[in-house]
Amino acid sequence: MRKYLAFFRLRFSMGLQYRAAAVAGIVTQFFWGAMELLAFRAFYQADPGAFPMSFQATASYVWMQQAFLALFAAWMFENEIFQCIRDGSVAYELCRPVDLYGMWFARSAANRVSRAVLRCAPILLVAAFLPAPFGMTAPQSLSAFLWWAVTMVLGLAVTVGFGMLIYLVTFFTLSPDGVRMVAVSLVEILQGAIIPLPFFPDGLRQVLELLPFAAMQNVPLRAWSGDLSGQDLYAAAGLQLFWAAALVGSGWLLAQKALKKTVVQGG
Repeated sequence: MRKYLAFFRLRFSMGLQYRAAAVAGIVTQFFWGAMELLAFRAFYQADPGAFPMSFQATASYVWMQQAFLALFAAWMFENEIFQCIRDGSVAYELCRPVDLYGMWFARSAANRVSRAVLRCAPILLVAAFLPAPFGMTAPQSLSAFLWWAVTMVLGLAVTVGFGMLIYLVTFFTLSPDGVRMVAVSLVEILQGAIIPLPFFPDGLRQVLELLPFAAMQNVPLRAWSGDLSGQDLYAAAGLQLFWAAALVGSGWLLAQKALKKTVVQGG
């Protein structure tokens, strides 16, 4: 375990060096969040009673989504991992006395966390001081805050676990581009990145909430705003734990299968 924590710390430290990119990301995400809220506001003003979430809860959802975009964004992959699989330099990785899946998982998680750490504080600070109902509200209690923290960790585990499956599929394909594009498009919709899942029709929403994609950002963002609480929150966190274990377990098994059949050409 200590070895994987070392990989996490190393990648985390490297990620913190890209401060200029973080500043550009903060500006982009702040204005994107503002545009989203203005669009939602127009719909809410047209028919306030037609929406399953209050506008205040939606505003908190949007700001949290922008602040922690790096944690849950489906399109955020490490091209370095794809490249080392395609050009055969994965052979050097296999020389390390560590499990390849565990090492890549730690690196991927650290990469996301480091980017989120650089970006989240300024966005949350500005959002907290915006006038109601455009600003972000705090959790209703300490218990709600702790449950939000738990769901954030589980959501990150599910997101990284799913991303690891995309990396590993590259061992069996000539190019990861096709699988990557399909996966990103699918996950962006089904995890609530385009619109929150409560806005979907009830029958479809109930199905989507059982899938691993809903366990990524839908649960923690709604837990913060209070839209998800009580028994519903506990059940959602349990489902997150299930999907985290299922994705990590299946990813590890797929890695073992892939490495048994890996052939590196060219000396």
